[in-house]
Amino acid sequence: MWSGEPDPGPSQALMLAWPLQSGGYDLNLFTSPPDCNFLCSVCHGVLKRPMKLPCSHIFCKKCILPWLARQKTCPCCRKEVKQKKMVHVNKLQKIIGRLEVKCKNAEAGCLVTCPLAHRKGHQDSCPFELMACPNEGCTSRVPRGNLAEHRQNCQHGAHQRCPLGCGATLGPAERASRNCYRELREAWCQRQERSRTLVLRLLRRMRKVYRSANLIRRQLRQLREFLEEDDALLLGAPQEEAEAPPESSTGAEMGGPRAKLPCK
Repeated sequence: MWSGEPDPGPSQALMLAWPLQSGGYDLNLFTSPPDCNFLCSVCHGVLKRPMKLPCSHIFCKKCILPWLARQKTCPCCRKEVKQKKMVHVNKLQKIIGRLEVKCKNAEAGCLVTCPLAHRKGHQDSCPFELMACPNEGCTSRVPRGNLAEHRQNCQHGAHQRCPLGCGATLGPAERASRNCYRELREAWCQRQERSRTLVLRLLRRMRKVYRSANLIRRQLRQLREFLEEDDALLLGAPQEEAEAPPESSTGAEMGGPRAKLPCK
């Protein structure tokens, strides 16, 4: 038998004066009244993450920690408690997790009941769970089951981002007829065609550059040959002058020996 029920004594008045905590589960959540041994003496709700004290009394974790921060004693028996000696009661937590509970949206019309441990999983698919409208600028929260209809009639739904993820902002008519894959393929083909045109232009320019480079090389070769011939002519002229005989000796040879002039 779990020792969660408060013992009568002078500590009862202190607990009544203590502000109620929100550590446990609301009693109205369960389809039938839970066993009194599953109740927390501080918040009077069903134990959530139960912690057992050395004196064997059990409380919600969110309830007992603030209490011990001020009192340092058990709320029931007033025995001194050290926090490091508290332990989680996993077995009790599993037992409470099997208790049948109502859906959080029971007042909205959901009739589903499930074990407490599975309640979160049901909420993730409950058609009565309130959901935020995904349209930009809309602050409405509607039940999950009515969300599709709301989106069709939402005033903020005139222009929305493409649901396929292409990033385009579309109106209702465009969303109905849009095919992102076809448009992306067409855009890709257009880009390929532009790339092909640019490559062809580049090749033509490269050919022109190649022809111009060949022409410049031929002209440079011709210029080099011309300069080499000119250098050869300039180097050959001094040699011819050095090999030519002096004019005086040439004249003597042509005129023969000079005649002696008569003395006066």
